[in-house]
Amino acid sequence: MNVLIIGSGGREHALTWKVAQSSHVQNIFIAPGNPGTSQHGHNVPIDPMDFKAIAEFIVEHDVEMVIIGPEAPLVGGLRDFLESKKDLSKVTIIGPGKVAAQLEGSKDFAKSFMVRHHIPTAKYGSFDNANLQEGIAFLKTMKPPYVLKADGLAAGKGVVIVPELAAAEETLKDMLVRKKFGKAGNVVVIEEFLNGIELSVFVLTDGKHYKILPEAKDYKRIGEGDTGPNTGGMGAVSPVPFAGTDFMMKVEEQIIQPTIRGLQADGIAYEGFIFFGLMNVNGHPFVIEYNVRLGDPETEVVMPRIKSDLIDLFEGIGNDTLSESDLLIDERFATTVMIVAGGYPGDFEKGKEITGLDQLEGSVAFHCGTKRENDKIYSNGGRVLAISSFGRTMEDALARSYTNAQRIKFNGMYYRKDIGQDLK
Repeated sequence: MNVLIIGSGGREHALTWKVAQSSHVQNIFIAPGNPGTSQHGHNVPIDPMDFKAIAEFIVEHDVEMVIIGPEAPLVGGLRDFLESKKDLSKVTIIGPGKVAAQLEGSKDFAKSFMVRHHIPTAKYGSFDNANLQEGIAFLKTMKPPYVLKADGLAAGKGVVIVPELAAAEETLKDMLVRKKFGKAGNVVVIEEFLNGIELSVFVLTDGKHYKILPEAKDYKRIGEGDTGPNTGGMGAVSPVPFAGTDFMMKVEEQIIQPTIRGLQADGIAYEGFIFFGLMNVNGHPFVIEYNVRLGDPETEVVMPRIKSDLIDLFEGIGNDTLSESDLLIDERFATTVMIVAGGYPGDFEKGKEITGLDQLEGSVAFHCGTKRENDKIYSNGGRVLAISSFGRTMEDALARSYTNAQRIKFNGMYYRKDIGQDLK
């Protein structure tokens, strides 16, 4: 079959890399893709938000399956647009529709969903500019530190944690009045701070049945020791040592199953991935957030650990046989180390020539923000490359990732050297 993957980052490179291993696939197209995805398929210069161009491409190239990687086209309703076209009725689409995508597109929608369906989450309140004073009053009822989240999409950077009340009040004003996050911050969710350790759990679902994919732990802060501002993710580890059988049973019974039942009860169709951003609080899982797609850089450790044919699983969604499909997981550890541009997540420069990609041994370099010009690879984003490796132990996998990260060179590059250290 011909497959179209939407997106251009490390997640999409990892998906393309995995899909290319399927015996069912003839051609893989990636819109718009990156130099990494071009190693496994055909990049096509289509903007993920150009729904009309995507639909026309599907028809012209006999595409039978569309895998939507990023959140913006999901929240924007790409699935709904494609489903409205009669000539695309037989295309399998991996990714939920616009209503379901509000689980990620609106923190307020997600929190009310969790409360309605008795899914463990932090105490919260939602406020807009019209009730700013109520928001300030709500902050005064909370204990520090204070968690403030932009309601809408903010590229993984819309969460602010501040230690003092006065700073929290100013942050709320920054978001609601001074529009620090633009329209994404028109509504702000104020949450109780949960003290624990985070992890990411993923399922693939047809809205009735689900398969639990390998869990992962990612590292959001730019600085070692989890210091500095949030990023899109600086590295990831899978499996997560503290996510044992008992804990994952709680996750399934208290979070995954109620979420699937809740979607059905609310009449919300769902076909695709659900990302559960969790906090382990003294052995009990709480949902911090939902995403309606795979995470990045978690995908760069989750995909390598899936031994099953990914297209078989996706076809199970299209023909309603997901419950009969097998999901086989590699028991080895997979780790990824993100190499970023100097200055990220603040101001950074693009266009730095990258060398050393041909010197890697035993790792895969997933391209996150790169471009190709005159047969050379240059940086083209804040997060540039994810170096993923297998190992019998987490330490073995990390050692391999770091050895290969050292072989990559470009001006100003930076990576955290403590990924996984908190799990030892």
